Amino acid sequence: MVLLALSKWGIVNIVLGLILLYMVANWGIVKIRGQRLHGALTSEEFEKDMRKSQLIDLRDKKDFDKAHILGARSMPSVSVKTWENELRKDLPVYLYETGENISIRIALRLKKAGFTDVKWLKGGYGKWEGKVKKTEKKY
Repeated sequence: MVLLALSKWGIVNIVLGLILLYMVANWGIVKIRGQRLHGALTSEEFEKDMRKSQLIDLRDKKDFDKAHILGARSMPSVSVKTWENELRKDLPVYLYETGENISIRIALRLKKAGFTDVKWLKGGYGKWEGKVKKTEKKY
């Protein structure tokens, strides 16, 4: 009965509100699960031990080709199923992307797959203060 009394726009607003609520809750859950992993590293901490790790850039290939952390491999998050088995479980895995949410999701996935040492760059690539490799395309 209540739904019949709502206008079309009222229903649309309720649906959009529920979608927004879901997105915020999902983001919060990922952040909390990430905190439990204790894998977020500052730029300085990340740079200190990254040479002993498997350094993975989760951004898409186009962004990687523009600029990336020196020594990183491009392994876009959208194709994690294809590259996940290429990583060694006995070496640390350091992840970074534009933000942190995707890194946390991939870290959780890798932990579940048996990787014991998975870290990510706190704040993402924009917070990186170390050396980068920039590729300038000449036309």
